[in-house]
Amino acid sequence: MLLYHSRQTHPPPTVAAPPACDTFHLRLRTLRRRFFKLSRSHLLVSFSPYRIMDAYREEKLKKLEEFVDRRMKPRLVQVIAERDKVLEQQKIFSDLKKNIQNLEDNSVTRLDTLVNLGSEVYMQAEVPDTRHIFVDIGMGFHVEFTWSEALKFISMREEKLSKQLEEHCKQIATINAEIKMVCEGIRELLQIPPE
Repeated sequence: MLLYHSRQTHPPPTVAAPPACDTFHLRLRTLRRRFFKLSRSHLLVSFSPYRIMDAYREEKLKKLEEFVDRRMKPRLVQVIAERDKVLEQQKIFSDLKKNIQNLEDNSVTRLDTLVNLGSEVYMQAEVPDTRHIFVDIGMGFHVEFTWSEALKFISMREEKLSKQLEEHCKQIATINAEIKMVCEGIRELLQIPPE
């Protein structure tokens, strides 16, 4: 026969921690709990103006959440991805510039190298004349340049990429500021004092 003791302790149920990247929803959930602990009363009548106000607030909160989730967050992710692409291109052109300068400084006219064919399969290659190189200018087009022409093109391209990078950084800052403003709107809607 199994006896049950009323003071028997059971381990607390395990709850999965929310992902670290979803801090907005975690903060929103915390704000909602704090608000509803303060404002909900079990003595309210079903047609009370407080309940109507709570329904209005719930609707506004839902709209704000949808705005952040469906508009602002995807846009932020998109702009960050575009910025990362620009940073990648900047690094590629910077490496190319260093390689060309090394070729010029060492007066290299012939080159033996390994070429990656894909899947980490390499092949030996010989470049008989390094004074002319092909540079990817975009859209799948490659142009033959001399070293000096390539360096001029790279400097123009780096200037353009730095302007694009600056623009993307401004967009990211603007979107982050808008998200923060929406969070403040939620805080005001819940009538919670700032932390």
